[in-house]
Amino acid sequence: MMATQENRQDLDFMLLEVDDGRALFQGTPGPAHLNPMGGIHGGWYATLLDSALGCAVHTKMPAGRAYTTAELGVNLVRAIGAKAPRVRAEGEVIHVGRQLATAQARLYRPDGTLYAHATTTCLVFEIK
Repeated sequence: MMATQENRQDLDFMLLEVDDGRALFQGTPGPAHLNPMGGIHGGWYATLLDSALGCAVHTKMPAGRAYTTAELGVNLVRAIGAKAPRVRAEGEVIHVGRQLATAQARLYRPDGTLYAHATTTCLVFEIK
């Protein structure tokens, strides 16, 4: 099914802060993000975390270099309920080398309660 204006669903998250090796996103899960059991779909967690991870890595790319995700690992430690408050995903770079970059991120609610954590390995390459 092709997305149209009528059936397109918004992921409802945005970039709040970005700095050298760090990115912070905030999102509000809603009814469109529910899985069949009534919780927030794991794909929503993963997308928000992947965005924080990727943007953190992006801040470390010099001119002429780019990256792509080679591996993404997500660990869900607590369900986000249907009436959850805003959550934040904070990503930070662990290592950037000539060919690989790694980063980690946490997904948590305003009081610090952890919902998930993730890691990524990115392939770093020259833009041609």
